[in-house]
Amino acid sequence: MTTAGRDVTDLEKAEAPGAMITTTAAKALAVLRVATGFIFLWAFLDKTFGFGYATPSAKAWINGGSPTKGFLSSVEAGPLKGFFHDIAGTGWANWLFMLGLLGIGVALILGIGLRAGAVAATVMMAFMWLAEWPLAKGSSNPIVDYHVIYALSAITLALTFAGHTWGLGRRWAALPIVRKYPWLI
Repeated sequence: MTTAGRDVTDLEKAEAPGAMITTTAAKALAVLRVATGFIFLWAFLDKTFGFGYATPSAKAWINGGSPTKGFLSSVEAGPLKGFFHDIAGTGWANWLFMLGLLGIGVALILGIGLRAGAVAATVMMAFMWLAEWPLAKGSSNPIVDYHVIYALSAITLALTFAGHTWGLGRRWAALPIVRKYPWLI
């Protein structure tokens, strides 16, 4: 199977305009991948079990708390304020948010499904950026905040096949279903 004229199993050797990625750069991307994945996975775990960092035990999802209610009901500005207030604490929003955190975290840590993970991370971060609406006065940076950086990191990790180094990306890319549907890489 080829992707843009390249064999899927040789993606880590694909030449880009300019120099190929160095071994050190591949390792740095692997560290960024795992660290970024841990941010998403930790958010899932803390909201689920209430470890007392961002989520107190009494508000943990397993104790009946809502992972979306506090954040979305406190939206104070922006064109989607009413929408976010309407969905705050709904079952479908809680499940979608939590499955997104878990899926993105696992994909990044394991180095598999990075393209789908990057899309999911970008969509989630875009909605969270809109919910925080940094364009309002008082923001430290009205355009580029941590939501944008997390989305760009996920996209970069997917585009550079960062799951091939210290991850399961190479094995994942060799699976027949992934060879048939390269968007699963």
